[in-house]
Amino acid sequence: MTPLTRFKQFLFKLWRRRGLSVGGAIALLIALILYTVPTLQRPPRTDLQRDLFQGVQYDRTVLDSPRPLVIHTLTIDLTVPGVRLIVSPGDPDHPGQTRAATTTDFLRQSRAQIAINGSYFYPFIENTPWDYFPHGGDRVYVLGEAIADGIPYAKPRTDWHPVCFGPTQRMQISADTTCPPDTTQALAGLPRLLISGTLPDRSANRKPYARTIAATNATGTTLWLIIVDGKQPFYSTGMTLMEAGQWAQELGATDAIALDGGGSATLAYETPDGPKLLNAPIHTKIPMTERTIANHIGIYTKPWD
Repeated sequence: MTPLTRFKQFLFKLWRRRGLSVGGAIALLIALILYTVPTLQRPPRTDLQRDLFQGVQYDRTVLDSPRPLVIHTLTIDLTVPGVRLIVSPGDPDHPGQTRAATTTDFLRQSRAQIAINGSYFYPFIENTPWDYFPHGGDRVYVLGEAIADGIPYAKPRTDWHPVCFGPTQRMQISADTTCPPDTTQALAGLPRLLISGTLPDRSANRKPYARTIAATNATGTTLWLIIVDGKQPFYSTGMTLMEAGQWAQELGATDAIALDGGGSATLAYETPDGPKLLNAPIHTKIPMTERTIANHIGIYTKPWD
């Protein structure tokens, strides 16, 4: 039985159990259409490995245990010539703030090859497909230190550890709340999932969730960017924090941190036909719908000849 069939049966049982009115039935039908059509556009639940660009390998891993999971992993060799990372800039007229954009909009504007969501932010509202904030261009506040092209635009905060990139394109997850003085690009997250090869005890948080994870090796020469799809029954329901740290460790990382997740978790890449999504983001409970978010990590690299 397919996930779509199960979902239809769930709605039918809900209809019969609650004795919905005609108006309720129409609303239920609209909800079914809104959910069904995008589910057909999600990446298939099949494993995939491909060299996406020079220095960038993409892996899609599908698991059925301990729950349905679709995991997207970028392995980025920062020593490859032409690989360069950026962070979305702040709003120069409003310190600590950015102009919100979707990941594909950022990819299009920056002309990078790959983009992924970044910092936690506020304010944020997600009530219905027509009642949410921010929209494109709205100003939002970034949580934790943020630096773009050497210009700081959001201040450090207690417990928020930044992901720092220096002029040599090496990466580190700071043990403090600030980056080294020569940092050119940075944004912050929490919690730290892997610290010098050791997994902190995150067992108190057992909630599976959509995750965005940044991880690195001991020398800072390899960057892993990981998206775990979530909030989508029968397709992918997400990872716990402990599982996310274990996944990064199994890849070979020594340090890892969670960036903004949930409906913000989005991974996109450039194609000859424009930006395409590699994962299945979910915003306002509609799959394949992007959230407008505060900032992003962009990756410039070269296509294969």
